[in-house]
Formats: sequence, structure tokens, C-alpha cells
Amino acid sequence: MDIRLDGKTALVTGGSRGIGEAIAQAFADAGAKVMIVSRKPEGLEQAAAKIGQGCQWTAANTGDPEAAEAAIDATLEAFGSLDILVNNAAANPYAGPMIDADLGRWNKTIQVNVTAPLVWSQLAWNRWMKDNGGSIVNISSVGALKTSRMLGVYGMTKSAMLYLTSQLAAEVGPGVRVNAICPGLIKTDFARVLWEGERGDEVAEGYPLKRLGETEDIANAAMFLASDASSWITGQAIVADGGGLINFAEG
Repeated sequence: MDIRLDGKTALVTGGSRGIGEAIAQAFADAGAKVMIVSRKPEGLEQAAAKIGQGCQWTAANTGDPEAAEAAIDATLEAFGSLDILVNNAAANPYAGPMIDADLGRWNKTIQVNVTAPLVWSQLAWNRWMKDNGGSIVNISSVGALKTSRMLGVYGMTKSAMLYLTSQLAAEVGPGVRVNAICPGLIKTDFARVLWEGERGDEVAEGYPLKRLGETEDIANAAMFLASDASSWITGQAIVADGGGLINFAEG
């Protein structure tokens, strides 16, 4: 299947590196006009140059509602439309048991991983998609579907994102579809501590597909969900984890 996004405009948060950059690249290669967003202008400038094909960027803290509004406005001013929103930006400032989590880092994780996707979706809906249709793709995590000794706070917010996905999908259809992707361990800088060296090899060995994920694996799933190829799919989550969730139980 040759999926094309010609004539579409996409905004990707956290688009200057990792999964976000790969999604932006795939969208641009498929003919979309792409706006990437993250906090640091230098990283955005480099990513936009690499993506090419008219990719533009605007710096914004995705957890800041005023910055989100300015980024949406910049996208509409640059391209005249906003057909695809990818809520990819995420934060994980705390690692440890949830019972010991301090409220400062707890609140930051919720702000970036739950509140921000709602705000960006509201803005996209009110400024364009309500009248013109569109597709929203939320990047959740396989951590949303299981407990964790060290990443429970992060997983909890990604679980909330799945409920957000299904709830918004029920509210904004039929013109707008909302879906999610739950990546397993992807080889990004964001997750480097989890996959670098022998630890990553051990994780990969436990996956039925015997490898860790690459950013392109998630970009391909995002392409499908953003495009008309998935026109009868909404409120759903694709798990892209190399089969990690179906590992045999010990014993």
C-alpha cells in the first residue's frame, strides 16, 4: 500500500528528534506540509533542514497553553490548514516507585503527557478540524498497559492518554478521528538508559521479534493512522512493541 498525504498539513510536537522527527520525515516524504514543534530552536532548525521538502518549525514548550496557541496559529498562517496533529512530546522527570513520587515532578509529568495533548487537540479542533475534519495521533506507550517498578508515574500518564484518545474520538467524530500508538522500547536518546549496551540486548532477546524498535517503526504506524487508509478506525491504540506484551510468563 502506497500511503500518501498530499495536500495535508501536519503538526508534530516533539518533532526535532527521535520518534517525532521520524514521523515528520515520513509525513513530508508522503507529500504533507509539516510543522515541527519543540522547545529548542537550534534542534528544530537542524531537524527541519534534514527533513527538507518545505518543513517549517516553531519553538514552543508544549506544556504551555499560550505557546501551544501560538504554534497552532503559526501553522495555520504558514500552510492555511491543519489536517493532522501528532501529540508526541513527552516528559519523564521521575523514575522510582510511585508511592515516593514528589508532587513537583508528578505535576510536570501530568502537565506535559496528559494536559498538553488535550490542549493541543482542543486548539486543533476549534481552529480547523471542527469545520474541516482531520486526524489526531497520540503517542502513548506500552507502559500504559502494565505496571513498572521505576516508571509507574510515566506509565500512568500514558494510560490516561489512552482514555483521552477514546473519549475524544467519541466526541469529535465523524469528521475527526483520534487514535494512539503504544511503542515498546524504541532506540531513541529519550530512552537511551533503557536500551544502551547489554541491557538492550537482553530486552530484545525477550521479544518474539528479537529486536528493539526503531523510530521508523512508529512513523509507519503514524502514517497509517493519519491517512485515509485507516478511515474506519477511531478511538483505538496500536501496540508496536515487537511482541513484548505477549512474552511467555515465567515458569
